[in-house]
Amino acid sequence: MKRTLPLLAVMLLMGAALKLLPAFAPAAEPAARSDADALRAGRNFIPTPAFTEEEDQKVLDLFKGLRVSDVVDGMDAVGLQDIGLVSPQIGPLWRDTEHYAHRICGIAVTARYVPANKPPAGLRPEAEFGKWVGQWYKEMAPETFTEILRKGTVLVIDGAEGADVGPIGSNNILGWKLKGCVGVVTNTTARDTDEITAEKVPLYYRHPGRGIGPGRIELESVNRPVECGGALVVPGDVIVADGDGVVVVPRAKAEDVARYARKILEDDKRGRRGLYQKLGMPEDDSVR
Repeated sequence: MKRTLPLLAVMLLMGAALKLLPAFAPAAEPAARSDADALRAGRNFIPTPAFTEEEDQKVLDLFKGLRVSDVVDGMDAVGLQDIGLVSPQIGPLWRDTEHYAHRICGIAVTARYVPANKPPAGLRPEAEFGKWVGQWYKEMAPETFTEILRKGTVLVIDGAEGADVGPIGSNNILGWKLKGCVGVVTNTTARDTDEITAEKVPLYYRHPGRGIGPGRIELESVNRPVECGGALVVPGDVIVADGDGVVVVPRAKAEDVARYARKILEDDKRGRRGLYQKLGMPEDDSVR
């Protein structure tokens, strides 16, 4: 004989089932929509690490005097062969072969410029044009990265490829130096190159750019990972540059790279000092 549950038992079972429903209901859908909204608003998947100035200086002490060739050997030794090598098309604006003042060793702070997609100024009265230029620098291309420049900084600029523009010039590069910046590396352009050469601020770049920023470029981001000459630059990485070019050392590997590179440099100096003596050559800064 078929048995039926009492009405009270059925109601209790239904109540228990309803309590379990939230665990199985599509509650994840709002969360999924929230993730999609966050992605639509923009997200960086490579985080920007933060280090103190004291931490930076400890790392830089390990790299003091190291050449690009030494550091590249160090990168090989820690398993990073052909990693961090910036395109050889990016080189020093000027070179000092006596005291090597053109060399750079510092901690990366980054900025990224993109081509502007807004109308140029067009023909305007001089005063109005000047106002437009000032407004552009204030709103579209402010140099907000100057706020985080400090002793030992290398400013790495990912520029707008193809734009005939000089975001780096003889005036602002001195202002960056005043904040502690030891040099600038960019995958694109700079202007006022004669004056920068005379000022002896280390600059590594691809080629000259002549126009001003307004109407041509906008600042896209500050202190986010960027690409420079085919290499990834994460803020906090170590940048070493000399006549051989530029190399980027990931911060997590910096100490190990420097330790091996130091051995390479000291062995090289020792060997060349001996050859200098045999050849009757006076010692220079490269072997001291």
